[in-house]
Amino acid sequence: MNWLTNFVRPKLQALVSKKEVPDNLWHKCPSCGAMIFHRDLEENLHVCQHCGFHMRLDPMQRLKMTLDAGFQTIELPKPVVDPLKFRDQKRYTDRLKDAQSKTGRPDAIVVAHGRIDGRPAVVAAFDFTFMGGSMGMAVGEGLLAAAKLAVLQQAPLIVVPASGGARMQEGILSLMQMPRTIIAAEMVKEAGLPYLVILTDPTTGGVTASFAMLGDIHIAEPGAQIGFAGARVIESTIRETLPEGFQRSEYLLEHGMVDMVVHRREMKGMLSRLIDLLRSPGPGADVVRIPTEPSRPRPVPVNGR
Repeated sequence: MNWLTNFVRPKLQALVSKKEVPDNLWHKCPSCGAMIFHRDLEENLHVCQHCGFHMRLDPMQRLKMTLDAGFQTIELPKPVVDPLKFRDQKRYTDRLKDAQSKTGRPDAIVVAHGRIDGRPAVVAAFDFTFMGGSMGMAVGEGLLAAAKLAVLQQAPLIVVPASGGARMQEGILSLMQMPRTIIAAEMVKEAGLPYLVILTDPTTGGVTASFAMLGDIHIAEPGAQIGFAGARVIESTIRETLPEGFQRSEYLLEHGMVDMVVHRREMKGMLSRLIDLLRSPGPGADVVRIPTEPSRPRPVPVNGR
């Protein structure tokens, strides 16, 4: 037995060897390329502290950021899976299973109810990592369930889309979700409840063409891409170069497509104030009558003068 080889060398190697560092401790900003420590990123609500870029959020992160502690998610109706037996490079059922195992949720939408600074609210948040947040039958059922819950609880409905549009694997059935989601929005409005939409990156396609543009107030996160067709498709169609910042939140705010652009850390406070204004539109203080001076008698004209 070689004592140096079998005992001393392993001890020395254990002392000088580098410890393995987990891969998820640092995140690279997609905009400026800065490396951000994961705790700093979480504390800053996944907003780059260097350039202010708003990164995409998991729906549970969105709900925790929006609602007070103690909110509850609801179980959504389960539609028929793959009614068209669609297949491209993979079967649609296999794509669904892959997305479900990756995200841990049945589809691209999560609905929860709780409170925002003590005010009741129902929130429906999209998951872009689930097949690009595409809208299929499950999403349509989810939005209808959220609208019914909002009416039942007499609470405002807040929808947070992050989607590439309708889900192509469901064909015409995915396009039918556009009028269904419009019906869901109208249910909330007819009940006299606020319907607010937070437009995040990206909000495009059939989602933009339906429920995402029907809110009482449209709030956009900074830098979010919002539109129907892609910029390259538009340029090739009109054969012109699009202006800088086209389809971004700030550009749409300047052209009246959204009502406000709000930083993520200010979003909850803004929602709270908007709910107060929309639920209680009256004056915030007692109406005081302004005293007026008594009217003086007008002189009677003499001899027509």
